[in-house]
Amino acid sequence: MTDDHDEISLERPALMTIRRAVETDIPQLLEMIGLLAAFHGDAVEASAEGLKRDLFGPAPWVTALVADSGAQLLGYALLTPLYRAQQGKRGMDLHHLFVRDGHRSHGVGQHLIARARDFAKAAGCAYLSVSAATGNTKAHQFYQQMEFVARPVTGMRYLQSLA
Repeated sequence: MTDDHDEISLERPALMTIRRAVETDIPQLLEMIGLLAAFHGDAVEASAEGLKRDLFGPAPWVTALVADSGAQLLGYALLTPLYRAQQGKRGMDLHHLFVRDGHRSHGVGQHLIARARDFAKAAGCAYLSVSAATGNTKAHQFYQQMEFVARPVTGMRYLQSLA
């Protein structure tokens, strides 16, 4: 039980819109990408020019959905196409999902995932995939709550630089 004087206030928007990113969102997207990278202990190499090319260029490579409060972006989801050749199925990878501190646990991530599902379905995808770092149990619980099914990782993934 709390006293009337023990109020907890959290600045939350009265209205939030989930929409595709536009070019003017790039500075805030870069900021949030940096915050997510810092959380994982990664360096940020992304640039405004690269995001503009990959999101809005002549051959867009990825899709970004944003949670817009009107005053600022509260979070984003970054989607990349996938394909399972042996099944002949298109899929979409939820490559990034990020919600700013102070806005987590208020449905922003759930709304971003719902819109990502809609986007993937409209693109003819049969599945939506997401991964989370091994020790990120909060993310694991969240994705399971959102009806993602954990799949064991098999094999190794290799990388070859083309630069």
